[in-house]
Amino acid sequence: MSVEIDLRLSRGAFRLQVDARLPGQGISAVFGPSGCGKTSLLRAIAGLEPAAQGDLRVNGELWQGAGRFLPPHRRAVGYVFQQPSLFDHLGVRGNLEYGLRRVPVARRRVTLEQAVELMGIGHLLHRRAQNLSGGEQQRVAIARALAVSPSLLLLDEPLAALDEPRKQAILPCLQDLHRELGIPVLYVSHTRSELVRLADRLLLLDQGRVQALGPLDELFARLDLPLAQAPDSAAVIEARMVARDERYGLNRLQFSGGLLEVAGDALPVGETRRLQVLARDVSVTLEQPRQTSILNVFPALIEEQVGHGSAQVMLRLRLGDSRLLSRVTRKSAETLGLQPGRRVYAQVKSVALVA
Repeated sequence: MSVEIDLRLSRGAFRLQVDARLPGQGISAVFGPSGCGKTSLLRAIAGLEPAAQGDLRVNGELWQGAGRFLPPHRRAVGYVFQQPSLFDHLGVRGNLEYGLRRVPVARRRVTLEQAVELMGIGHLLHRRAQNLSGGEQQRVAIARALAVSPSLLLLDEPLAALDEPRKQAILPCLQDLHRELGIPVLYVSHTRSELVRLADRLLLLDQGRVQALGPLDELFARLDLPLAQAPDSAAVIEARMVARDERYGLNRLQFSGGLLEVAGDALPVGETRRLQVLARDVSVTLEQPRQTSILNVFPALIEEQVGHGSAQVMLRLRLGDSRLLSRVTRKSAETLGLQPGRRVYAQVKSVALVA
């Protein structure tokens, strides 16, 4: 099962041309600079851009192509915009039931109860939409999109209008959403931290075209992409919780490059977590340090090296099957003789648990 996209759309001087095949489950993030075509792509997929040409097939069903064009109301799509767009004259339950009524009983795969539970809005069912906070309205909007039992869920910066506490309240719901329902999700965001926390796969757009497509951890570590050149460039790794050091409040997590010690609340043993390591928090040394305050030190291989501005160099390091980025000064790189193929030790100063 997959989402097969081959769509073209011209609007004035702008031209969208996207040819991509995405998995039929999980969250695929659409990322790129403002004006690159992210929202236009979602609107074309939803059937809201009749001028869009090409082919679109979702989990085996042809939505567009070969003379066929399903109108928006016939596409099994749930669409959530930046603004909730709820019906103010209806209560929360009325908004949810409005979406549910669109779906024939035989096609219903998501019950109203499931949508309510996933988004944690059971206590809001008897409230009026106009009396909800922004975060509550967005939860209801997402639940309404789920209530149509979509074959594809489109989320266009659903957290952009919310403050940080409300974002943090909704993010766990979004994490659970695709795990519980198995619905493919296309998620547009300008925020890298949201991508790291939610996305399995990344579709990078630039000026209406696909710049790169692949697993999130691979694209974050590619030095030829803008992600690695950003001030907050980072690598993403998966690790499994194996032990807890209660004396020092440290979690021990195993990844392919070794054992990480990470401060924080206790995690369940056996749980897999996603970690983010900023390039500026990784330094390298030629010899294994004997006395250092840095807990996480790993043997690594320099895979690739590129200049980063006039004074810095970006390194991509391989640790087992994982990758880390390290931003060092050009002077340090020359003094240490750093180059691809050289073995070093990576010192990881800080690790963030993100999912």
